[in-house]
Amino acid sequence: MSGSKVAVRGATLDDAIHIVRFQLSMALETEGKVLDEALLGAGVRSVFDSPDRGFYIVAEVDGGVVGSLLITYEWSDWRNSTFWWIQSVFVDASHRRQGVYTAMHSHVIERAQSRGDVCGVRLYVERTNLIAQQTYRRLGMDQSHYDLYEIDFVL
Repeated sequence: MSGSKVAVRGATLDDAIHIVRFQLSMALETEGKVLDEALLGAGVRSVFDSPDRGFYIVAEVDGGVVGSLLITYEWSDWRNSTFWWIQSVFVDASHRRQGVYTAMHSHVIERAQSRGDVCGVRLYVERTNLIAQQTYRRLGMDQSHYDLYEIDFVL
């Protein structure tokens, strides 16, 4: 990628094929999970069909989509404003450690700050993903004092 510039933009429905491929790869790579492609595809398309759920951004290098992430929303009554959550981050293996995520992150932060109704940007990361944690710290994010708890319902 040396010398190639990363271009970041809002995703369109035409990008869904890349986003689905990325999420299938991420689930297998990070959790050893094989996702149902049809269910995943419907989930990705539902974001485009219902913008209140969030939005995707993609990163391109030389005209090819090499990364994506999803922004979802969390209302904060304490702040009377919205947090943006960065989720489903994926960068193609051949483009990692080359500024793709940094470009997407910068795009998200600039877009959030320009709106006036976003009070912060959050994300969660696996405890063992030290490379990602270093990247997030380097980009100015701080580790929260919260731990995540969940009940996972199988649908």
